[in-house]
Amino acid sequence: MKPIAPIRQPISAALLLAIPTSDPAKLVRQLARTPPLQRRKPTYQVVDAVYHDTPEQRLHQQHITWRTQREDGDEPVQWRQFLHVEKRERATLRRYEEWTSPIRSSTPEMDVLQSSKGSRINPDGTAFRTLAPCFSTRTERTSWSIHQRDGSLIDVVLNVGHLSAGGQTVPVFELELVLLAGHPAALFEVAQKISRTLAVLPTPTSSAERGLALARGTLDAPLKALPVALKKDVSLAFAAGCMLNEMLGQFIANLYALCTSEDPEVVHQARVGWRRFKSAARLFRPALPVESLPSWEPLEPLLGFLGTLRDLDVALTETLPRLNEAYTEGDIGREETWAAMTQAMQQAAHLQRKSVRYALQAPEVGTVLLETLRWIEGLLVTTEAEEPLGKKLVALRPWARHRVGRLHKQLTAAAKDIGHLESQHRIRILAKRMRYSTESLQTFLPKIRAVRWHQQAACLQATLGFTRDTIRASALAAEVGTDPRLVEFLRGVAAGQQTRDATQKNGKI
Repeated sequence: MKPIAPIRQPISAALLLAIPTSDPAKLVRQLARTPPLQRRKPTYQVVDAVYHDTPEQRLHQQHITWRTQREDGDEPVQWRQFLHVEKRERATLRRYEEWTSPIRSSTPEMDVLQSSKGSRINPDGTAFRTLAPCFSTRTERTSWSIHQRDGSLIDVVLNVGHLSAGGQTVPVFELELVLLAGHPAALFEVAQKISRTLAVLPTPTSSAERGLALARGTLDAPLKALPVALKKDVSLAFAAGCMLNEMLGQFIANLYALCTSEDPEVVHQARVGWRRFKSAARLFRPALPVESLPSWEPLEPLLGFLGTLRDLDVALTETLPRLNEAYTEGDIGREETWAAMTQAMQQAAHLQRKSVRYALQAPEVGTVLLETLRWIEGLLVTTEAEEPLGKKLVALRPWARHRVGRLHKQLTAAAKDIGHLESQHRIRILAKRMRYSTESLQTFLPKIRAVRWHQQAACLQATLGFTRDTIRASALAAEVGTDPRLVEFLRGVAAGQQTRDATQKNGKI
């Protein structure tokens, strides 16, 4: 029997939304009551899918997904295979093209696709020969179609189920908005309407990527900063959009991991992502359309909980372990007091982590993040050689040198007052901004100078950071009802460290 030629789907744009919940029973009802979906009839399917790749994940490295799936709505039930090729653009939306064809079982039929896209992604055929199942999913899919007056056509797809790999199973709660016709802005409009009544988090991580991470054992691992490669002649707005998109993505990815992860490093990287984002927004501010930037005030409760949780984590894993022996000195009574304080702070951290997860259930969090992504998308859709809103075109390299050099002068001037305790907080904040700026713009700065500035800022931050962490640990110890004598010991250590910092009068960097 001659294979049926694969059908090529036109390039689509999609917006992925993770749903931070552990209660799937209410999801369909909640979603059906949101304004865009009211009075629209959904369709239901149970979908089984198997994702395939090579042992080295060669397809994933090329941003290609190959899956076979069957849907219980098909009559008769049959398997189909999908070759999904993502367009690696810098935009906040995912863009891809796809080929599909019917097959006899869950095993890919390589000959069908070899004559189309497959011949271009795998010319020698070696990847196809080692293709094997990586993970599988089983989801209940609920879909709504939205036809808008402007001609936009959007499929809203809710997937609730689980994915399995290597003997492990994790839940799936994912909402995907796929643009079939119209302008990509329509995706944000629909998503924002949904987010006003249902807690969602825009996410750069698809089910395919989560499944591969589960297979590798890296699911919900902390996401650290990633380098952003840019051409030297791009516009300021485009460069800002690329960097801000990566930084906000780091923040959001770690927020979603926090829904299930107990790793303190996930908390740390979420806060790093947000600080990097705010630092870059401030650095690029003269080149940005800030009048359209959404307010981040609705994020304040969440950011406050994250800050307190990070302080507790640092106290428990870094600050207090250094001081344990200095206080207890082998005394049983002091050891018991120390153990009681540690237990109380661990309980406080547990409750604070619950507060973070509760804050993620607030719809306004997702709404603000979507508004910010939409604002970033506006920067990225501008041509790389243009600035938005009639702003003057400025070369990135001299601009970066000027802006970071100016920040370095501010830090140098502030460091001269390091002997004054009230100045140390400002110096620490400037050091963080300096470090983040040199990291993100290092390819546009003189190499030797960038390395030196980064090292100097990191050294200042670390020196003043330990003092700040000790002060904060003593305050947290008092808040959880620690023995006053132990609290006084911690305060004494902090005061001594402050004095040592203050002796570095007229500090030079």
